[in-house]
Amino acid sequence: MGYGLAALNKLAGVGVIDRLGLRKQLERAVYSSSKAGFRAVASVGAANRSFAAVTRRSQAERPRTSSGTGLFDLTPSDEQKMIVEATAEFAAEQLRPVAAEADSECAAPETLLKRSVTELGVTLVGVPEALGGMGSERSATTGALVAEALAHGDMGLAVACLAPAAVGNALVLWGTEEQQSTYLPSFVGDDVPAAALAVLESRPLFDPFTLHTTATRSGDGFVLNGAKSLVPRAATAELFIVAADLEGSPALFIVESGTTGITVEAEPAMGLRAAATARLMFEDVTLPATALLGDASADVYAECIRLGRIGWSALAVGTGKAVLDYVIPYVNDRKAFGEPISNRQAVAFKVADIAIELEGARLTMLRAAARADQGLSYAREAALARRLTAEYGMKIGSDGVQLLGGHGFVKEHPVERWYRDLRAAAVMEGVVLV
Repeated sequence: MGYGLAALNKLAGVGVIDRLGLRKQLERAVYSSSKAGFRAVASVGAANRSFAAVTRRSQAERPRTSSGTGLFDLTPSDEQKMIVEATAEFAAEQLRPVAAEADSECAAPETLLKRSVTELGVTLVGVPEALGGMGSERSATTGALVAEALAHGDMGLAVACLAPAAVGNALVLWGTEEQQSTYLPSFVGDDVPAAALAVLESRPLFDPFTLHTTATRSGDGFVLNGAKSLVPRAATAELFIVAADLEGSPALFIVESGTTGITVEAEPAMGLRAAATARLMFEDVTLPATALLGDASADVYAECIRLGRIGWSALAVGTGKAVLDYVIPYVNDRKAFGEPISNRQAVAFKVADIAIELEGARLTMLRAAARADQGLSYAREAALARRLTAEYGMKIGSDGVQLLGGHGFVKEHPVERWYRDLRAAAVMEGVVLV
């Protein structure tokens, strides 16, 4: 594979390629070959990687509570500004150009996913410095700002990039010393495994606190049965954190992909297609006692759901901002009857409504994240953020399509893709964790 790619790249530098009009075809070949090559490497890694404790610590490492003033202040710190600027640049330069093709192919380019780790360090934000990350305090707000900035490029690709970070964050927040020593070292290096937090189940009016996937005690361990829906990158994932009912209460379990009894079935959806979503099925999957995360605490599971909902709110806000940033120049440039259509009150008011709804949802989302950082109760704020972004997200997407008229219905413009992605904010659970 390496020699073939080297030859293709060398050929790409020959001037005659441009004279013959073969530049696009060659670039396509290089892209497809490199993508297939990285997929092959990823598959081998998934089959051969062995998670084992590297360095044992005396106790589990937790991020400390944010040392804020107690006042609600939206001003980001200098460190947060740097992280958000780098993320926004990555989203604009790396995600946005390949988003349409990733949506069409129902897969994110492996090279991009790798760059999100090596260049952006998305899995390091929530990991304390003592464990090899770059976080010093509880960082729900930073995680939300990162999710928002990535989603401004593309929500589906943002989910694909952030899915492993959710597993790393869960291990930091609730993992035991043994669990952290075994799994976290893989999340702070350059070869971060594909991983996902699987909560959603395929049934109407799904309630994450009433699960049909079950875990029953068996000897010194557990037996897992059931299915999870819309799990990102499930086909190539090496590690899952799975929500299952344990003796009448929901709990979280660490599950390695190589465990016997796990099958994956492709499940492309209306939106988030670039995240390569799939159905994850468990049939008599045997887990050790050490697979239980958070000691089956009801508070731990509730916090997991709330942090995930803040994450989805942040993704919806970022995509909604992308819609707003796209429609404003469009309605100013598009002319009808000799003047821009933005001169019409109906158009101007609809754009204003998008901005107002977006700002309200963003303020609520950031307030929930800030309270989580300070160790305060944030259940109400997380619920409000989810409610607002579920309603406003779909409305913003629909209004964006409407403002573009016939152009909103075709794939030449990205608003139809953002509309499909925004509907995920109302139905998805888990997957992201700020």
